[in-house]
Amino acid sequence: MGHLIGSQSSPRLPPVVIDHMLPDLSEIGAIPPLNALEILRETVRILRVDPSTFMSIFALLICPVSSAFLSNFLLNQSFVSSVGHRLILLAVTSGLPPAQFLKQMCHHLAGTLVSSVFCFPLIITFLLLARACIVYSVACSYAGKKVMITEFKGTVARILRRLVLTYICNCAAIVSCLTVFITLIVALCSSFSRLGYPPEIIIYPALLALLGFSVAYAHIIVVCNLASVISVLEDASGPQALVRSMRLVKRQIHAGLVIFLGTTTGLAFVEGLFEHRVKTLSYGDGSSRIWEGPLLVLMYSFVVLIDSMMSAVFYFTCRSSGGMELLNANEQTSEELENLSSQLTIAE
Repeated sequence: MGHLIGSQSSPRLPPVVIDHMLPDLSEIGAIPPLNALEILRETVRILRVDPSTFMSIFALLICPVSSAFLSNFLLNQSFVSSVGHRLILLAVTSGLPPAQFLKQMCHHLAGTLVSSVFCFPLIITFLLLARACIVYSVACSYAGKKVMITEFKGTVARILRRLVLTYICNCAAIVSCLTVFITLIVALCSSFSRLGYPPEIIIYPALLALLGFSVAYAHIIVVCNLASVISVLEDASGPQALVRSMRLVKRQIHAGLVIFLGTTTGLAFVEGLFEHRVKTLSYGDGSSRIWEGPLLVLMYSFVVLIDSMMSAVFYFTCRSSGGMELLNANEQTSEELENLSSQLTIAE
C-alpha cells in the first residue's frame, strides 16, 4: 500500500497531551481508515524504511524473552502440574466430563498463568522496553524524523513508569475477565448438574460460555494493546489509558480483532511447533533441535515484533479516524449554522 502518511497535507487533529521529548503527534497527518491487511502492509513498509532499528530491538530485547517463554526454563513443572490438576478437579466436580480435551485445556491454561507469573520480571524489563522502543520508532517514522537514542534515553524512565502501570492495569483486566469466566462456567455447569443433566449434555452450555469468553477476551486484549501504545505516546497511564483506548477503538474494533486473531494464531502455531519438535522428542535422534529451537525462537520473536508495530500503526489509524469524524461533525455543524442564518435572512 505504501502510504506516505507523515507527509500528507491533511487537517490537524484534535490536540492530545504528549510527552515533550517524543515526536509531536500534531505534525503527523491524518491516516485513512485501514483494515487489518492494510495495517500489515503499512507495518512492513515502516520496517523496510528503518530495518536496523527494529532488528536491533528484535535481537536485544524480544529474543531473550521469547526464548525464556518457549523453553520454560524458569518454570517449576511440578507447580504447573499442581495448578493444572486443581483446574481439572474443579471442572470435573462442576459436572464436566473428564475428557482428554478438557485436561489439555486446563493444563495449557495452568502453564500460561504460571509462565506469566514467573516471566513477569522479564516482561516488565525487556518486553515493555521493547514495546516502548517500537512505538517510539514508529512515531518517528510517521513524523519524518530519525530515531535518536540520546533523545529517547532522556524520557525512557518516565515512559516505562507509565507503561508498567498500564501493564499492571491490563493484567488486572485480563485476570478479572478470566475470574468471571471461571465463576460463570462453574455456576452454569453446577446448575445443569443439579438439574440431572448428564456430563455429555452439560458440555454444550460450557462451550457456549467459552465462546462468549473468547469474544470478551479478544476485545480486552485489543483495548489493552492500544492502551500500552497510548501510555508511550501520550501523558496517560493506567485506567486513564484504558478509558482513552476504549474511546479510540470504538469504530476500528473489527480491524483490531482481526489483528489479534492473526497474532494469536501465529504465536500458537510457533508454540505448538516448539512443543512437539523441540521439547518432545517425537522423531529421529533429536539432533535437529540444535537448529530448530533457535529458528522457532526467532519466528516467535518476529511475530511479537510485527504485533507491536501493528499496534502502533493501529493507534494512529484509530486516532486519525476519531479526529476526522470530529472535523466532519464540526464542518456539518458549520454548514447547518450557515443554512439557518441564510433562512433567517430570507425570512426578514
